[in-house]
Amino acid sequence: MKYADARAVVTGGASGLGNAVARHIVAAGGRVTLLDVQEGPGNAAVAALGGNAGFAKCDVTSEAEVNAAMESARAAMGGIDLLVNCAGVIGAGRMLGKNGPMAGDFFAKVVHINLIGTFLCDKAAAAIMQRNEPGADGERGVIVHTSSVAAFEGQIGQAAYAATKAGVAGMTLPLARELAQFGIRVVSLAPGIFGTPMLGAMPQDVQESLGRQVPFPARLGRPDEFAALVQTIYEVPYLNGETIRLDGAIRMQPK
Repeated sequence: MKYADARAVVTGGASGLGNAVARHIVAAGGRVTLLDVQEGPGNAAVAALGGNAGFAKCDVTSEAEVNAAMESARAAMGGIDLLVNCAGVIGAGRMLGKNGPMAGDFFAKVVHINLIGTFLCDKAAAAIMQRNEPGADGERGVIVHTSSVAAFEGQIGQAAYAATKAGVAGMTLPLARELAQFGIRVVSLAPGIFGTPMLGAMPQDVQESLGRQVPFPARLGRPDEFAALVQTIYEVPYLNGETIRLDGAIRMQPK
């Protein structure tokens, strides 16, 4: 499959890694529908992307909203053959913090957004993809998850976040095996420290310090590098059922 022909849905597409992916798809000639809970930034992102982009307001924790948004995307683009899950929250907090133990509801909220939200989007997109006309090798679609290096080296204060990102990585292979009968591939990306707006809120010296911790290249990851790897996954059909680290060889310390 070629990016110029892509009909993609990108969750969390109003900003950060998701927006970089959307820009990359449109630049290659493909079409994209952004799903995001932020309506203002979502509409602004679509206006900047031009006529090959659309937006649907969507809370990924709501099964009904996800199903409706995917159907809207299918109708607008004539189908879906790529889903990139970038919606998520950091959910930082210690289990035993200064103000007492972490509330169970806080942990559950991070799980609902990062893990269950990814599954709900996978399910809705796959139900549409299975009806696509098969291409080479019988391929009908690609699903990309955003995991994290925290899935493997979660730091202190990342219990909720790391658990969800490990869960996203963990369901990659079983979903790839299940969806193989429909010609749908599933791959996860595990980015390291990337220069996204979330990180951009930190002081410049802190960002530079984080960048220097990366063995090579000694800098923050660039969102366009994440987007380029999504394209590679889409266009290389033998990539399936795998979690790929994109981290400059960093291995996170406890804190």
